[in-house]
Amino acid sequence: MSDDVKKDVQTRMAKSVDALKGELGRIRTGRAHAGLLDHLTVDYYGTKTPIGKVANVTVGDARTLVVTPWEKNMVSVIERAILESGLGFNPVTTGVVIRIPMPPLTEERRRELGKVARSEGENAKIAVRNIRRDTNNHLKDQLKKKTLSEDEEKRLQDAVQKITDQFIAEIDKLVAAKEHDILEI
Repeated sequence: MSDDVKKDVQTRMAKSVDALKGELGRIRTGRAHAGLLDHLTVDYYGTKTPIGKVANVTVGDARTLVVTPWEKNMVSVIERAILESGLGFNPVTTGVVIRIPMPPLTEERRRELGKVARSEGENAKIAVRNIRRDTNNHLKDQLKKKTLSEDEEKRLQDAVQKITDQFIAEIDKLVAAKEHDILEI
């Protein structure tokens, strides 16, 4: 049972860290990467569809994204979705290709993005701590039902705490790296 508990905790906490990586990946650092548009959807014949399903999104150079729709009639729809996204991008359409230049980040905007990164990190820490709390409550229930000895419960709680500490440290590293990336000019 103890190995099952540890594996379950590690799996659930790893999912929280993966979610944090995804959120941090969406925070713009001044460099172009195709993942910046992953969360945008367009109206594709009455269905909300991710941009990646209706167009090819590539990096033209360090500061330019290139979106090439697979259907010519999708150019204006994709352009409108990018403009309305709130990302602050100004797409430039040339025929069937949409180029998105990345505006340089101001010092103030970099600090705001740093706060966003810290906030996302704190949300991930809360998720990890909630997993720890749920696991500890489950262990206490097992102790009350007499399916677990007090020594075993204490040992498992200590193991869960060590795992929690590892994941919190990993979250701190990820956030610090993202903040450094954002503040780097």
